Amino acid sequence: MSQSAEHKAVIEGLIFVSGEEGIEKKQIADVLQISMDAAEELLDELVKDYKSDTRGMEIIEIAGSFQFVTKREHAGYYERLVSAPSHSSLSQAALETLAIIAYKQPITRAEIEEVRGVKTEKPLQTLSSKGLIKETGRAEGTGRAILYGTTKNFLEHFGLKSLHELPPLPEKVNDQSIEEEADLFFSKFQETME
Repeated sequence: MSQSAEHKAVIEGLIFVSGEEGIEKKQIADVLQISMDAAEELLDELVKDYKSDTRGMEIIEIAGSFQFVTKREHAGYYERLVSAPSHSSLSQAALETLAIIAYKQPITRAEIEEVRGVKTEKPLQTLSSKGLIKETGRAEGTGRAILYGTTKNFLEHFGLKSLHELPPLPEKVNDQSIEEEADLFFSKFQETME
């Protein structure tokens, strides 16, 4: 592989890992330890490569940063993907997170993690993508953390008219009773998701 081809491959990876933030030409030049002119030339080639009809993405420049985006002409397919009902069941982590949100909403991610004792970023993404939770505002104080709550979709899945119909939590809490409550509470949901 020529050095030019290797640099293009590295630039492609850099754009990918930079995600929505994108990456600036100067950052690319610094990482590859090449001149700005060389970085610009390689970027131009890569942008042209991605304009091909055989590619599903393209590279665009927004406010001086380069990032991957899907092609507009394929938007109909992406809309179908997003609107298609998902039949996959939820992980134990997602079920635990959903139960915490249902009973303690509005609640921040940090508060959920404090209850669970582990990170909850992935379960929150899963629950949000399935339309079971949503951002309900911002907490007061430093950082103004996002507050999460359940959605109408959550109520529909569990056949609840309102959150007041949630089963009561046991007064004396132990690990066994928490597990039993969670199992009872989510058994109906698992059936609807399968």
